[in-house]
Amino acid sequence: MATDSRYPPLAAGALVYSTLKEQIVSLALPPGTSLSEKETALLFQVSRTPVRESFVRLAQEGLVVVLPQRGTRVSLIDPELVEEARFMREQLERAVIRLACKQFPPELLPPLEENLEAQRVCIRDHNSKQMFKLDEEFHRLLFAGCRKLGTWTVIQQMNAHLNRSRILWLANDPDWSKLFEHHRAMLAAIRAGDADHAELLMKEHLRLAILDVAMLKEAHPSYFV
Repeated sequence: MATDSRYPPLAAGALVYSTLKEQIVSLALPPGTSLSEKETALLFQVSRTPVRESFVRLAQEGLVVVLPQRGTRVSLIDPELVEEARFMREQLERAVIRLACKQFPPELLPPLEENLEAQRVCIRDHNSKQMFKLDEEFHRLLFAGCRKLGTWTVIQQMNAHLNRSRILWLANDPDWSKLFEHHRAMLAAIRAGDADHAELLMKEHLRLAILDVAMLKEAHPSYFV
């Protein structure tokens, strides 16, 4: 076991956790991948303690499964948990976009516009990982504008299976025009104060990826429960 580290204990734990989470959600570490405490500690040049604590946090979020005597592996994507996370997110995001139509701060409109322009570039370049990040940032800005970032944090804690299915969907579907058009129309509805139209857009938007889960499971059977 390593006895020293390049990082202070708290920094080491945060680094290991955040890096592993990003790799799992982005599918750089695919579902079913075995994870070794020893190998991960060597990779990050830390002791096993922050690695073990990171595995526990990731297990609490449903991203890894810790099996006694059998080690740790990246969890498979569970379609039921994908749907449950989508359901929760849909209810909250529909409420938030209605609020945005009533009280969105003008200073956050330019960042939304910049986000849309960056999405155009992603569509041109077929950059699925960046498109996912921009999609998330667009929605985070809506919560920020409504002073509901605490709610956004709660959503992220349940989003593990949903986000991985969304990443997979983006990678398998190069036509992201509908995704972009939803975002563009949401911004227009916020500007117009049209809460009913904005809510309908959000409802349809958050069901895009979920409609193709069966297709994704057929294309990538080893990734799913």
